[in-house]
Amino acid sequence: MLDTVNERLARALAAASREPLAARLMLATKTQSVETLREVVSLGEHFFGENRVQELVPKVDAMKDLDITWHFIGHLQTNKVKDVIGRVQCIQSVDRLSLVEALESECTKRSTTLDVMIEVNTSFEASKHGCHPDEVERLIDAVVSRPALRITGFMTIGALSDDETVVRRGFSMLRQIRDRFDAAHGTKSELSMGMSHDLEWAVAEGSTIVRVGTAVFGERT
Repeated sequence: MLDTVNERLARALAAASREPLAARLMLATKTQSVETLREVVSLGEHFFGENRVQELVPKVDAMKDLDITWHFIGHLQTNKVKDVIGRVQCIQSVDRLSLVEALESECTKRSTTLDVMIEVNTSFEASKHGCHPDEVERLIDAVVSRPALRITGFMTIGALSDDETVVRRGFSMLRQIRDRFDAAHGTKSELSMGMSHDLEWAVAEGSTIVRVGTAVFGERT
């Protein structure tokens, strides 16, 4: 299934007239065992995203001998920040001021810095986390003013819909937010959007990271 997903990604990039390496595959590791993850590392995959702190900690600690880039992609409670910093290269799910403050405080204590992404709820679905698009600028300002934090991109979860127009509208919205940020700051930021069911639509809208679990590992139990 891993080969199939990599082929889907390659075809999506070609269809969008984008470079072959313009988007990367991140494996979403939720509920997957260390043994399974070691197996996919042996197949050449080294970019993982974890949703749950209680799963992240033992997985990262058990796989320190491997060259893996870990991102945290789930909703992060402020009281769990201390468990995540030092174990991941980036937190993609920064969506509120209280989390920004907690991250800055913990990084300052440790004399370290952290890459973050702003999570935006572009589908406006109540079941999804992420800041409202109207709050993005305020949240960006809060992060930019914290010396220990660096914005490297923006993340969203596609609308729960089979309608391509609806799903792509949300992805397009995030791309426009990213483009405005890059224009203002002279940066080239990531777009983390697209999962097993909608990665082609995300790539068509400019995604640089697709987060795939089910299509690689099968349905979660």
